[in-house]
Amino acid sequence: MAKFHFSLVAPERELFAGEVDQVDAPGAEGDFGVLAGHEAFMTTLRPGEVTVFIDGAKRVFSIEGGFADVTPESFTLLAEKAVEAA
Repeated sequence: MAKFHFSLVAPERELFAGEVDQVDAPGAEGDFGVLAGHEAFMTTLRPGEVTVFIDGAKRVFSIEGGFADVTPESFTLLAEKAVEAA
């Protein structure tokens, strides 16, 4: 599976940065998933969970809203508040 760069940034620090297979996020108009080569778009985010898939494993982060910037090569998520779920 093709990989792309994902970065999750909260006001305090960058929580995650690396090459991933897929990211699922809570968009303001509904949940969405991103794979490498996705069409570029920007959207606001609602509170919820962001799931990051890497080589068959997954990491989950809880966010309190924010913004998403997706390009075919990368996905940057700027969260108002974020923590990694236990």
